[in-house]
Amino acid sequence: MNKPFQFKQFTVNQDQCAMKIGTDGVLLGAWTSVEQQPFSILDIGAGTGVLSLMLAQRSHAEVIEALEIDDSAYEQCVDNFEQSPWNDRLFCYHASLEEFAEEIEDQYDVIICNPPFYSETFKTKSKQRDLARFQDAIPFEHLIESVAVLLSESGLFSVVIPFSEEQQFIAMASNACLFPKRITRVKGSPASELKRSLIEFTYSKTEVKTSELIIETERHHYTKDYIELTKDFYMKM
Repeated sequence: MNKPFQFKQFTVNQDQCAMKIGTDGVLLGAWTSVEQQPFSILDIGAGTGVLSLMLAQRSHAEVIEALEIDDSAYEQCVDNFEQSPWNDRLFCYHASLEEFAEEIEDQYDVIICNPPFYSETFKTKSKQRDLARFQDAIPFEHLIESVAVLLSESGLFSVVIPFSEEQQFIAMASNACLFPKRITRVKGSPASELKRSLIEFTYSKTEVKTSELIIETERHHYTKDYIELTKDFYMKM
C-alpha cells in the first residue's frame, strides 16, 4: 500500500499519508464538473493531493490550492505537487479549515472535498489513520459552514459522502443556502447496496440531476460508465 500510485500523467507518493489513494477520491476527482472553466480551486483535507492533481490535469484553473492539517500528509502533498507537471499552479497550506476560513479573503470557483467519515465507534490502532478517517477531523456542519464562506457566488462545491448520510448532509447544506445540483449514487456491483453519494452544490436552487454509477459487473470487470469516467487517469483503463 505504500508504493507510489502511478496515474497516466502523474505519480502520487502515499507512504506518509494515513489515507491512501482510493476509489472515492478518484471518482470525485473525475466526476467534479470543470465545465464552467474555474479560475480557482480549493481542495479541503488534501491528503496525498490527488484531487488537486486530477483537477490540474482536467482544467486550466490558474490557482489550485489545497489544505492539509496533518504534518506528514502536508509534506507528502507538497512533494507530490512539486514533482507533478503542474507544479506552477499547485499550492498546499498547512492549516486547519477553521483557521483558513477565518484568515483567507479569497473565494474559490470550485471547492472539492473527500471528507473523513466514519462516525462509527470503533477506532483502529493507528492514530493517524483514525484522524484521517473520523468525522471528528472535519465534522460535516463545520465543513459546510466553511465552504459557505469560501465559495464564490457562482461556485460549485463537490463532495463524496456515505449514501447513508446523504439526506442529512443536504439538509445541513440547505441551511447554509447551498443546494444540490447533481447527485450520483455509487454502488460496487449491480447487486450491492448504494454505498456513496457524489454531490455537487451551488447557491442556486435548480432541478437536481440524479444518476447511479455501478463500478463492476463482477470482480475486476468494470462497467462502461466507470471506465469512461476514470480512463484519463488509471493506467489500465
